[in-house]
Amino acid sequence: MHKRVHALTSFLLFAAVFAHPKFLHADSYQTDRLAQPKPDQTSPLITPSAPSIHAKAYFLVDTNSGKILAENNSDKKLPPASLTKLMTLYVVSKALHNEQIHLEDTVHITKKAWKTGGSRMFVKEGQDVRIEDLLKGIIVDSGNDACVALAEHLGGSEEGFAALMNQEAQQLGMMNSHFTDSTGLPQPELYTTAKDLAILARAIINEFPEYYHWYKQKWFTFNEIRQPNRNRLLWRDSHVDGMKTGHTDEAGYCLASSAKRDDMRLVAIVLGSPSESVRADDSERLLKYGFRFFETHKLYEAGKPLAELPLYKGMSQTLPIGVLQNHYVTIPSGQYQHLTIKTEVPKYLKAPIQQGQQMGELVVLFNGEAVSSRPLYALKPVSQGSLFSRAKDSVKLVFKQWFSA
Repeated sequence: MHKRVHALTSFLLFAAVFAHPKFLHADSYQTDRLAQPKPDQTSPLITPSAPSIHAKAYFLVDTNSGKILAENNSDKKLPPASLTKLMTLYVVSKALHNEQIHLEDTVHITKKAWKTGGSRMFVKEGQDVRIEDLLKGIIVDSGNDACVALAEHLGGSEEGFAALMNQEAQQLGMMNSHFTDSTGLPQPELYTTAKDLAILARAIINEFPEYYHWYKQKWFTFNEIRQPNRNRLLWRDSHVDGMKTGHTDEAGYCLASSAKRDDMRLVAIVLGSPSESVRADDSERLLKYGFRFFETHKLYEAGKPLAELPLYKGMSQTLPIGVLQNHYVTIPSGQYQHLTIKTEVPKYLKAPIQQGQQMGELVVLFNGEAVSSRPLYALKPVSQGSLFSRAKDSVKLVFKQWFSA
């Protein structure tokens, strides 16, 4: 018994000496590779420049990866007309998502809402209208009256609601936008950009999928008045399922459109087209260009272990790491075989580890150049092991560092 105690004491002293910081360099990093994409036998396509577009500004982006596929004057500040209503819809959708309001709640229609000019869903003063119907009245009918009704309901007034719109715009990173009302009726200080509207469109699609099905609705009837959706692409292309049209004399003809083919979704923003038909044609050209010459791949799934890293001094000897959001990459069509993946993680990991703690970075390279990166996180917590196991691992680390040196 005394021999065992003496042996354990000697071992712990030995471990304590070699566990001193001068022997352990926990900050050193190693480059590691995960499973690589499988070769794609498809013949690579030559990627041409974007098609000729007649709008003052446009922007084409993959919704999942955020890859910009085409743009022109995308940061130019322009009047958005009824594309303003996308921000109105975002604010309302967020309030619904947070359960501050509910679809079945009713909104009392004021005289101001009823009298609002421009496109309307034809609510009546004094009427109580469900929020769900007002949303459809905005999406399908582009109802200015519905916008004002919801703005007054959520913000207390149009001015109060505009403040909410601008707060949300800043949080989304729409740095070149300013909203003055919920409708998009012309005002000098109302402006946005094609890029900012693409940010907004992606947020609506990704954050509130439970409401997105309304954006493809072709008809809506309210107070016995049936009106069509003004988005011509809904009638032309079954892949198109949103989003919003806009027009004023100052803004020209505008369209935010989205389409999905297989697992790839694109958003196209067109601002300042000369006519309704041209804005539809230009948007269609952009979407077809994106689907024809690019492809999007879901590389890694949120919360799914990508690797098990060796772990020392813990209750577990390995640590699962992964991404916290689905990781997509968009590349030219037929070029999948040119993707490579690498990770940068600590050379030696020691417990304790907290779940969600960043453990390194995943980098995606295309033809040797980095095209996207994501933080890698611990997918589970690992507490410290026993005194004996920690001492044993200290010795292991010392020998590993000796031999690696």
